Amino acid sequence: MTEQKDRLTWQEDGGKHPVRHRHGGDVYSCDYKIDYSSNINPLGPPASVVEAVYKSTEQIAHYPDVQCKMLREALAEHEFMTPDRIICGNGAAELIFTYVSALRPKKALLTAPGFAEYESALQAAGCEIRYYPLYEERGFQVGMDYLEYLSEDLDMVILCNPNNPTGVLIPQPLLVMIAGKCEKYGIHMMLDECFNQFLLAPDSYSMRTFLDRFPHLFVLDAFTKTYAMPGLRLGYGMTANRKVLEKMSQVMQPWSVSVPAQYAGLAALKEDTYVHNARWLVKEERKYLMRALRLLGMEFFDSAANYVFFKGPEDLAVLCRQRGILIRDCSNYHGLSGGFFRIAVRTREENEQLVTVLQDIVREKQKESGAVYGWQK
Repeated sequence: MTEQKDRLTWQEDGGKHPVRHRHGGDVYSCDYKIDYSSNINPLGPPASVVEAVYKSTEQIAHYPDVQCKMLREALAEHEFMTPDRIICGNGAAELIFTYVSALRPKKALLTAPGFAEYESALQAAGCEIRYYPLYEERGFQVGMDYLEYLSEDLDMVILCNPNNPTGVLIPQPLLVMIAGKCEKYGIHMMLDECFNQFLLAPDSYSMRTFLDRFPHLFVLDAFTKTYAMPGLRLGYGMTANRKVLEKMSQVMQPWSVSVPAQYAGLAALKEDTYVHNARWLVKEERKYLMRALRLLGMEFFDSAANYVFFKGPEDLAVLCRQRGILIRDCSNYHGLSGGFFRIAVRTREENEQLVTVLQDIVREKQKESGAVYGWQK
């Protein structure tokens, strides 16, 4: 209970309302110029998605299709599987909570650090949580020793590939071994692949083609990041285990996927060129940001995603915010302390503005302390 209490944060409204966990993308609490705290496709939503949402207003006098039939069929074609293996939800977050609520695990394994919603969903279900620590000296990499953490008394494991907030990848051969051991022990495995589409070779790291081989595997994805539409809330999950999907359907709210979200999803799935262009933009701009961080003396880690995880002065997020730049302070992630940050990869023009701000902050820090990059441990 102490740890849970410590992880509460407070809104900037006089401390009247407790809020569990901080997230990126809180653009409603302050004035800002550029949001680097949320890892959204820097190209912005495709024009076809915006047009589809506008056109969907003709249908808002009707309830949404509760089964998301057309969207699931389009997803099935996109994912090379049948629609009966797909479930849609109000963003990936709803599916995380629905998956946990449906299966009611008693013991689960998470990586630390990892996305806070996994922990929140498990805590809400009264589940005991164990942690696989990701060590800084190992580059926050999941290693072969993860297999030793899998035991018969576990009911569920949740992994994210690439991981959030580190951006570090888990090699597919290791994922296959993990899924195999989970199958042996009857452990349900959720693999969050919400950032997979930003990889240059996404299929080389995905487990979507292994669903038949591992019935205990559930792969999670969303339109949120890839198509820059977090405000519409649209996620989906895939598994060959129909009993799991039936249980999830029983506990999920009906009509949770709105008419605009379903229209937007149908339009987004046709945007192959857009996704391809985003991958290459992210690759080049991530290199640019890493180079800039290196020149500023800040230590970064081997991210393959559309964000960079790094170390800097502990008050960096506050100093950036004062200059109109929002970055993600990662100190509230389980297993991290102050001084860890995550920044999204955005366009060159925006990235240059961020780098200028970081340069100004570093110069000020040097003047104050008389030391060069004195915050590094």
